[in-house]
Amino acid sequence: MTLSKLFNSQEGMALSALKMARLKKNVIQQLMLEGGTTIADICKETEFSVPTVTKVIVELIEEGIAFEKGKIDTAGGRRPSVYCINPNSAFFLGVDVRRDCVSIGLQNFKNEFLELKTRIDFVFKNTHESLDSLCNLINKFIDDSGLDKSKILGACVVLCGRINSAKGYSDSYFSFEKEPLSNLIEHKIGIKTIIENDSRAMGYGEYCCGAGAGSSEKDVIFISLNWGFGISMICNGVLYYGMSGFSGEFGHSPVLDNQILCQCGKKGCLETEISGQALVRRFKEKLADGSTSVVTSRKKPFDINMYDIIDAATKDEDLLAIEVIEEVGEKLGHYMSLLLNIFNPELVILGGELSACGSYLTLPLETALHKYSLNLVLQDMKLKTGELGDTAGVVGGCYILRDRLFGIIE
Repeated sequence: MTLSKLFNSQEGMALSALKMARLKKNVIQQLMLEGGTTIADICKETEFSVPTVTKVIVELIEEGIAFEKGKIDTAGGRRPSVYCINPNSAFFLGVDVRRDCVSIGLQNFKNEFLELKTRIDFVFKNTHESLDSLCNLINKFIDDSGLDKSKILGACVVLCGRINSAKGYSDSYFSFEKEPLSNLIEHKIGIKTIIENDSRAMGYGEYCCGAGAGSSEKDVIFISLNWGFGISMICNGVLYYGMSGFSGEFGHSPVLDNQILCQCGKKGCLETEISGQALVRRFKEKLADGSTSVVTSRKKPFDINMYDIIDAATKDEDLLAIEVIEEVGEKLGHYMSLLLNIFNPELVILGGELSACGSYLTLPLETALHKYSLNLVLQDMKLKTGELGDTAGVVGGCYILRDRLFGIIE
């Protein structure tokens, strides 16, 4: 049985075969997470007998999934063998979809990329044609990688908006069919597919192997600042979804009295003042009011985008660009204080494309946090900037897919 069949097709199995398949998954999971383990340790973890576990290990070695690394030195008696996972025996596909580009990566059991392409040109529209174009990009990426599809255990497609990952539905994009979006994509690319919200995927990626990796913090909030504004929460080391899977839509809290229409249909959402789109709008408003910027020497005001403003601040030290970024940072700190006072997190990770603004964003943010947060809450919290950059969504998608397949995430 191939790994893809083991993880994706257990219907119709006899009870004894199903029991062995679950044991096989548990053994693979232990080999993957531990890096190397013995049959005795696996027996203790799974509560199966030595002969049964030995049989599974032998099958995994014959299938090229596991291998014997060597033996452990002991004080006396027979030296036990150490078994490890073959990292390239299977792969996880992560796809991060943005407004103007797509990033795609294939990760192995050791979370190493076999292939990674970031910022592939793509126009994200809520149409059948855009969905077909996305699936064509995914299929081309797989073909170009030269990897046999049977070695890909699944795909996680990361999208913005309201996503019910458990049921595979998107409430914001590509919802023109009754069938779950995950099924539509799965049919088009021929690989088991799940979908995930971008803030959750990026946050989980940073938690697992970015700014949160190797730390002891278990209660974490990830702030996603892209064209939109969202958060994700990790509570006691577990990704939090909420009752319907729509947790983290902090950017759509209509608490502002600015009468600006948000893309969700409400007015005064936080996203209208704290986001990439808010940054661009304020920059253009100030230009119209007579402010000057080096950006206008390269582009007409109508064509200026978020990346132009970030580059102007970080590379050219453009005063107008710095000013509007600081405005966003101050407002973010103000309303982040609500999250800190409610959740009292150990760690907050600032990520997304606007995090590239560096201290122009974080200094006013921290000042506002000190002004509006409870001191007892703030003094116990760490604030870090994300480390994964453009790969955060892809990495997080691969980790979520892996942990869903192994039952680590329900």
